[in-house]
Order: sequence, then C-alpha cells, then structure tokens
Amino acid sequence: MLYALVNFSDQIGPLNVFRYITFRTGGAIMTALLFVFLFGPAIIDLLRLKQGKGQPIREDGPATHFSKKGTPTMGGLMILSGITVSTLLWANWANWYVWIVLLVTLSYGAVGFYDDYLKVTRSTAGGVSGKVRLAAEIGVAALASWAVMGVGSPGFSSSLTVPFFKNVVVPLGGLFVVLGVLVIAGAGNAVNLTDGLDGLAIVPVMIAASTFGLIAYLTGNANFARYLQIHYVQGAGELAVICGALIGAGLGFLWFNAPPAMIFMGDTGSLALGGALGAIAVATKHEIVLAIVGGLFVLETMSVIIQVASYKLTGRRVFRMAPLHHHFEQKGWKESTVVVRFWIISVVLALVGLATLKLR
Repeated sequence: MLYALVNFSDQIGPLNVFRYITFRTGGAIMTALLFVFLFGPAIIDLLRLKQGKGQPIREDGPATHFSKKGTPTMGGLMILSGITVSTLLWANWANWYVWIVLLVTLSYGAVGFYDDYLKVTRSTAGGVSGKVRLAAEIGVAALASWAVMGVGSPGFSSSLTVPFFKNVVVPLGGLFVVLGVLVIAGAGNAVNLTDGLDGLAIVPVMIAASTFGLIAYLTGNANFARYLQIHYVQGAGELAVICGALIGAGLGFLWFNAPPAMIFMGDTGSLALGGALGAIAVATKHEIVLAIVGGLFVLETMSVIIQVASYKLTGRRVFRMAPLHHHFEQKGWKESTVVVRFWIISVVLALVGLATLKLR
C-alpha cells in the first residue's frame, strides 16, 4: 500500500525512500511488532474466555507439562494478523511472490486453526484427521509451486539449484511441483513438531526468517547476485518485506510466549510459519539451503520418524520420547536449558546456511 507513494516521489522527493526494500522491511518489522504488542493482550483475553480449559495436554507427554494446563492456544492468530497487516502495508502489491507466500501462510494457518478448534472444543489432543490435513497441505503447496513456476523465468523457475556449486542447476520440469510440496508441507509440519516448549519454535523461525530475508534481498538484486555468483530471481527481493513482518510478529509473540507462556501459538501459528518459510525457499530457489538453516526442524522431524520406525520394526525406542526436545527433558534437562541450547543450534545452522552464498 505505502509502496504506491513512490508514484509521487517526483513531486515530493522524500517519498522515494519507499522504493527501497530495506526501508520497507524495517517498517514491516516495526509495524508487525507494534501490532502484536497493542492487540496481543486483547486477543489472549478473548481466546482464554472462549476456550475455557485452554489447550489439551497430551497424557503421554512429560509430566512437567501438566502445570501448563489451562493456557490458551491459537496464539498464531496474533502472529498471522501482524504479518498480514504489515505485509499489506509495506509490500509491493504488484509482486506475485508476495501473494503466493501470503496465500500459503494464511491457508496453512486456516488448516492449523481448524485443527486447534477441534482440539479445544473436543478437549482432546487429537484434532482433524491426519489424511484430511495432509491433503489440504499438499493441495495448497502444489498450487503455490505451480504459481512460482509461472511467475519465474521459463526453465529456470522449474529447476533445483544446488548450494556450493554456482553452475549446478537440475531441471525438474513438472516434477518441480513435487519438490515444492515436499519443501512447503515438510517445513510446515517440521515447525509444528518443534513447537512443544515455551519459546522453542518461534525463535528458530525468526532466525530462519532473518536468514531468508537476506537471501531473498540478495537473490532479487541483480548486482549482488552477480557478485556472489548466486542465481538471480527477479522480484524475489520483495519477500524480504514478508520476512521482516514475520520477524516483527514473532518478536511480539515471544513477549507473551516467554516462560511461563501466557499463550501457545498452536497449529494455527506453527503450521503457517513453517509453510511460509518453505514457500519463501521455493520462490528464492534455495530449497536445499532451507534444510540447512532449518536444520533444527529437520532434526526434530527425523527424531519422530526414527522413533516410529524403530518401534514398529523392533519394538524398541531410540529416544526416551519424541520429538527430540522431549528426549532431553526426560534426561533431566530443564525446559529453559533445552530451549536456549536449541536456539544456539539454530544460530549456528543459520550461519552455515549463509556461508553457502559465498562458498561456491
């Protein structure tokens, strides 16, 4: 919306500042942050009133979590509201990548919201059917991937780039939609699995968003892309604004989610945030880099897969409890210790991911 002020920059010189992605990204961060700060308490009070008993606690989860009973969920509504308002205010509406990522974010948020709604109303840890949920995720991801193919350069938009190798591009054709589904749906569910402790998921998400905000800006700038020898994606730089909105909304949410949490983001937030990161990775052609930057989410997901496979095949459990953060809780680590150490891992992985931009 504010980007339209550029049209009047010839008459009013200072309005030219709205042309710069960096300025609008900063504005998006502050807008989303202030929005969540201002409206967060009212949203929490409303959710607490409507939900009554709050998010159901898993009976087979760590015993320490029963003290969190009654905490409201669906806090992702705060995050999504902040992201949407900030993005619409600061992003360039003519950029199709913005709408694609926003569509994925809100659609995944809607799926997560329905799942949370069923859990709360039924007072059970089980929500919508796994098959129905996965089908919805796949449908949205497939549509978004197909749209990315149509928006980007013919041929290149349906290819997979490989980090550390500047000239390695794998043409996938129609199979790019399959890759997009794996990345977007996989990221959504990976963040969802990680969201099990106060503050555990939101900070790694903000770290990943910061990393991809920089990647999007550099990828969408022809000069920087040429200097770093990375593949240029015209229009991708505008996604830095959405990343900024995500960071700002995440910071605001963390204020209320810091231990002891006043609210949980629920599937409404975790599924949406993961889907957003996946869509941004697909749009910027850095799908493999997302697996590095979001390595913590990958570890959490793999721990669940390994645990289930091991138990079904051998009757034995590899971890004391899955996902991975529960394993360390069962080993005697305090919740705050697990959370902070996992944050550190996220920072290290983000730095490794950024290194792929130069090591080619």
